[in-house]
Amino acid sequence: MNQNMNQTMNQDQGQNQQKISNPKTQVPNTPQMNDRDFANDMLATEKYMTDAYSTALNEASHDGLYRDLIRIFNETQDCQRNLYNVMFQKGWYSLEAVPEQKLQQDFQQFQGYTSQWPYNNSMIQ
Repeated sequence: MNQNMNQTMNQDQGQNQQKISNPKTQVPNTPQMNDRDFANDMLATEKYMTDAYSTALNEASHDGLYRDLIRIFNETQDCQRNLYNVMFQKGWYSLEAVPEQKLQQDFQQFQGYTSQWPYNNSMIQ
């Protein structure tokens, strides 16, 4: 964990899962949209846009169009990442901590899939 961020580990009492988060920045609880609502809306939009640009990149047949799309995709992805970072720093976005055993189990399962790939599975180590 980044020591510069004042992160705390909170227990989710419902499922006994640890959450990784920062202290929440308070926002007004009113019917009007607040900063957290706007940030949430923008993050959802950026996620949608990166998904759409990814599809367009896969289907672009013109090199000039592809170069324009990849530039816009990268800008959109950077914007999405910056929004995520701001929301995480303000405590408006949290992550679930995963036990090491679960990570190892999922990794081993994924490793088993590599034998099914049509190319040399030694690419993933």
